[in-house]
Amino acid sequence: MAKPSTPSAAPAAASQRDWHAAFKEAAFAALVTFGLCIPIIAWGTRQNMDNVLVLDPRWDAVAWAVAIVFVGRFVIALRQQTKASRQSLVRFLPQGTAAFFQRHSRKFSLFGLGFLVTFPIIAINLAGWGGALKWIDNFGIQILIYVMLGWGLNIVVGLAGLLDLGYVAFYAVGAYSYALLAKNFGLSFWILLPLSGILAAFWGMLLGFPVLRLRGDYLAIVTLAFGEIIRLVLINWVDFSGGYAGISGIPRPTFFGIPFNASDTGFAAVFGLEFTPLYRTIFLYYLILCLALLTAFVTLRLRRLPVGRAWEALREDEIACRSLGINTTSTKLTAFSIGAMFGGFAGAFFSARQGFISPESFVFMESAVILAIVVLGGMGSLWGCAIAAIVMIGGTELLRELDWLKAVFGNDFDPTKYRMLIFGLAMVLIMIWKPRGLISTREPTAFLKEKKAISSDMVQEGHG
Repeated sequence: MAKPSTPSAAPAAASQRDWHAAFKEAAFAALVTFGLCIPIIAWGTRQNMDNVLVLDPRWDAVAWAVAIVFVGRFVIALRQQTKASRQSLVRFLPQGTAAFFQRHSRKFSLFGLGFLVTFPIIAINLAGWGGALKWIDNFGIQILIYVMLGWGLNIVVGLAGLLDLGYVAFYAVGAYSYALLAKNFGLSFWILLPLSGILAAFWGMLLGFPVLRLRGDYLAIVTLAFGEIIRLVLINWVDFSGGYAGISGIPRPTFFGIPFNASDTGFAAVFGLEFTPLYRTIFLYYLILCLALLTAFVTLRLRRLPVGRAWEALREDEIACRSLGINTTSTKLTAFSIGAMFGGFAGAFFSARQGFISPESFVFMESAVILAIVVLGGMGSLWGCAIAAIVMIGGTELLRELDWLKAVFGNDFDPTKYRMLIFGLAMVLIMIWKPRGLISTREPTAFLKEKKAISSDMVQEGHG
């Protein structure tokens, strides 16, 4: 007669089975990684002195990639074996952290606004007048442009639930509207800034009409095609847009008519200062900061208006939205047009800042990055979009400085080749940690008796 198994033997056997299953899962992931690395990483190409293409083997890089995937997947599989371990994987912050931030959101907003206003002063004091130019331009201005674009797309995707993969088209409309009108007609930046937004909003309405009956994946495909159509028109209509050569010599914005140059009528000479290009950069920083704050203010106000509540009703359930008597046609058109308007504002600023634009600045990758900012931020949250833009754009800029990795992988290691790979891995880890976005709760615009945070599991996105 067989003896009954003891209670201590069962957990031990289960532990062995868990280790074995985790090892199998990690081995399979490593095998898939090895297969993907062969055409991508295993060989590098270069041209020798005879202009002949040479393949250089890089099996050490393949080994590192396979090992990292194996170890990472093995650890994740082990931690997912029990419910308690899954909770420990997801929760890095103490219980109640989200509620604490929500209770003191006003204080954090004031602190963030104060930091943004004083950021150029902080950069100058820490890095000097020469080093501050990179921090204010590459980090301050660049991040704020994508914050504004993320908040504009947040109206379409986060609030109205309309999945838009061609948002960069409105960005391009605003940029080319400013460039062509400023260069050909000599109009002021302050006149062309609202005009560029109006033209982008008009194109947003033109996009909205054909897609009124589309939802989900079909809407995404049509908006993607719209973005590509705009880009191809800019490439092939050479007489209008200059084609691949783009438009150069775009007039820069002035400080109430005072240009930022080294002439006797320039900004530095008028105010008795020593000339430096940093003055223009600081002016552009505060300009895009005001535009971004305007976008946030309008978005918050619209959420509390009937049109904002109609957007959220459309996102949750379009059929129920129609049954309540809401005009879904005007609701979708307002979402597309207002979101496109802010994209046009950002495009006009981008054109004035660069002084040169071309179709290469408005490829699909830009739409993907902006959409990733909205999705990574989560729940149509303005704070989430801002944090996601800082992580994605600021993180990408910081990853350009990876020379310290040469001490690990050798002097022949080129960190610029793996910058986007590391960045993509970081995004995957964030989405595993927070699959519904960084800010996965929000306060409703309409509430009964008291405000209660809504979990992301109770809100649908992209189904409007």
